[in-house]
Amino acid sequence: MIELKNVSKYFQTKKGKNYILKDFSLSIPSGKNIGILGRNGAGKSTIMRMLGQIEFPNSGTIVSDKSFSWPLGLSGGFVGNMTGRDNVKFVCRLYGQSNAQIKLIIADIEEFSELGNYFNMPIKTYSSGMKSRLSFGLSLAFDFDYLLIDETLSVGDARFKKKSKEALLKKIETSNVLLVSHDMKTLKEICDVGIVVDNGEMHYFDNIDDAIEKYKEINTKVK
Repeated sequence: MIELKNVSKYFQTKKGKNYILKDFSLSIPSGKNIGILGRNGAGKSTIMRMLGQIEFPNSGTIVSDKSFSWPLGLSGGFVGNMTGRDNVKFVCRLYGQSNAQIKLIIADIEEFSELGNYFNMPIKTYSSGMKSRLSFGLSLAFDFDYLLIDETLSVGDARFKKKSKEALLKKIETSNVLLVSHDMKTLKEICDVGIVVDNGEMHYFDNIDDAIEKYKEINTKVK
């Protein structure tokens, strides 16, 4: 379960506080794939990161006994002067992997990312796409209760996108997801329940179809 207790989240602007949530409480049952919808700027990604406990509210608490990944495909956080191989090894050690496990993980990621010689070159020489491919492979190498997915389900060219989406869908068989997306087809394919973020509130729906209808309703309103 993910439980929000009197949660407020805001960003300070020249016009005052811009609230993403204001004194909000909600309990989200375990074992659900959760889609997060909302207009651009509504705070969907912020909500996802808070639910995943990698960003924190200004007040109130979010409690869960589940483990959460970093956002899949996120290419930030690598050490630029270190090689791809050494970055992977570093993350493995942070997560307490044994030497034997590290060896297997490195081999899997090297094959999956298809970086060739670049795998042994400094990250600072990578393109953004190469970083994303390495990060995507790294994300799939660990087991989490929830995978955090912000907009993208795949990276790279058409062939690599197909390969990475297939790998992700297989991973989802043993994990749940928190998915931020504007793609209604993908949300219906993957998610069970939905959260619609709008005007400082979260609207929770037990059925993703109902969440999509609420999102469509919000989008028809005059801005």
